[in-house]
Amino acid sequence: MLVAVPAARADEDTIKIGILHSLSGTMAISESVLKDTVLMLIEDQNKKGGLLGRKLEPIIVDPASDWDVFAEKARELLTKEKVAVVFGCWTSASRKSVLPIFEQLNGLLFYPVQYEGEESSRNIFYTGAAPNQQAIPAVRYLMGKEGGEVRRWVLLGTDYVYPRTINRILSAYLTAEGVSPDDIMTIYTPFGYSDWRGIVERIKAFGSEGKKTAVISTINGDANSYFYAELADQRVDASAIPVMAFSIGDRELLGADAAPVGHLAAWGYFQSINSAENEAFIKMWADFNEQRDKTTNDPMEATFIGFRMWVQAVAQAGTTDVNAVRQAMYGQRIKAPSGFEVVMNTNHHLSKPVMIGKINPSGTFDVIWQSINPIRAEAWSRYIPDSAKRTADWTFPWVCGGCIEPKFKEW
Repeated sequence: MLVAVPAARADEDTIKIGILHSLSGTMAISESVLKDTVLMLIEDQNKKGGLLGRKLEPIIVDPASDWDVFAEKARELLTKEKVAVVFGCWTSASRKSVLPIFEQLNGLLFYPVQYEGEESSRNIFYTGAAPNQQAIPAVRYLMGKEGGEVRRWVLLGTDYVYPRTINRILSAYLTAEGVSPDDIMTIYTPFGYSDWRGIVERIKAFGSEGKKTAVISTINGDANSYFYAELADQRVDASAIPVMAFSIGDRELLGADAAPVGHLAAWGYFQSINSAENEAFIKMWADFNEQRDKTTNDPMEATFIGFRMWVQAVAQAGTTDVNAVRQAMYGQRIKAPSGFEVVMNTNHHLSKPVMIGKINPSGTFDVIWQSINPIRAEAWSRYIPDSAKRTADWTFPWVCGGCIEPKFKEW
């Protein structure tokens, strides 16, 4: 079903903004709030007079956590609704599903979630973290003295492209750091998985063999609540076997019966950050919800960053034309709620910080480590031999998201 949310002036004079997030199904627990984040940003921009003298009009679709439906709805937004831009997707499966549609129709997608890299499309701007901005720093932290000098690793994820690719990268990284294959255990489960008893027993057994052990979790969606509940039931102490999550943030903890105290997450943003920009961001969200919801998270911040940069690029280009906006996006920068100035690079990825958060008894995160400066995203991992040779650079004369030699060698 296609839903047009009434705007101040929903006619041909509006600029249509596509919102492509699951509002039902297993991913709704994570994605629904991103729809509301875009609505908040549209409302805020309209209060400022809109953009290029026109009001922004949101067009919402619900792909219902079905990757094939994501492609169908993306095509609908671009061909039927003729949106100027789309903010959407969470899983890499959904992004991979829509990518050829955006490239074929020359649409523009802002993707706001951490992901596995190994991709750079001229029609997608990636505002979440790449592996070198989340996964690698998180593992490096755990290997160090401050993180407990972990020597055994459980790579635990939902069975789809993001966890499998991240774990391939992490396995290569750990091997390069001298970790034996015997000290790496990899487990995958389906979306929505709920029977974690046997897996948690395996993790405990793996961690009882004399070496400090940690779990790297790329579990997605509502399966997380069942996993953490089982950890609590089996009394897995976070100080003995910490879980470092890449898809659990402040909002996902809201539904937990008991906070998994002491376990960790790696993101580029946590709600507890002390900055003027974050204070304004949280207030903006709370005001939009009439104080009913005051909890923010990393993908919300990434959505905020992408939306604000797109607005700046449109204003700079003087048009919503995709080709013009794409060129204007390079070098766009804002002071983000993280407190860092983030910039969009020509590889369609951001330079942004990385932070480690620890879950406290109140069910929120305390930031226990952060990078000193923003880290430039690497679209292609240096730990995968074929990828290490590749370049992502969409400025002339490269115009390339994964080539080794430039496509054009002369101006």
